[in-house]
Amino acid sequence: MFKIIIGVIIAGILAIGAFMILDPNIKIANSTQDPTVDTTNTFQVSIEGEIFKSGTYTLQEGATMNDLITAAGGLTNNADEYAFFEDAVLTKGQSYYIAPKFDVGDICNQNEIKKVNINSDESETLLSVNGFTTSIVSSIISYRTENGAFSTIEALMDVYGIGNATYRKVRNYVILHK
Repeated sequence: MFKIIIGVIIAGILAIGAFMILDPNIKIANSTQDPTVDTTNTFQVSIEGEIFKSGTYTLQEGATMNDLITAAGGLTNNADEYAFFEDAVLTKGQSYYIAPKFDVGDICNQNEIKKVNINSDESETLLSVNGFTTSIVSSIISYRTENGAFSTIEALMDVYGIGNATYRKVRNYVILHK
């Protein structure tokens, strides 16, 4: 029994060594931080949707959506370029979403998703989105009148009546500019 345990430990060490030789980018976890990295002016944000690498990224203060998209490996071919502003300044701890242009359930990607512009469309047009009620549309129009244009889709969650569930329901059906 003792020989089997020793054999398994040796095999594990050899496997780790082999993986490190095959992929030198693998780093063994270390409790100390790299002293050359300045973390005083950095923050973390997350991104998901039509980008190549969803996840959480550490960026410098003042980073823009373009910086986050670049960190995430760029946009997919299905990304809707009207659903974000590249120069929008990011907020610490926020999670961002890049909406699709075509329905992800449409294998051929032939039919674009019908979308409304939350920065310019009138109430009748906004009401066409499943999830926007009359009171929510009124709140959207009031919000953009008082605060200016939405710079990110995530700013919809600042509108009275829109919570996480409504945001997730409508985020593929709105754009910020045309």
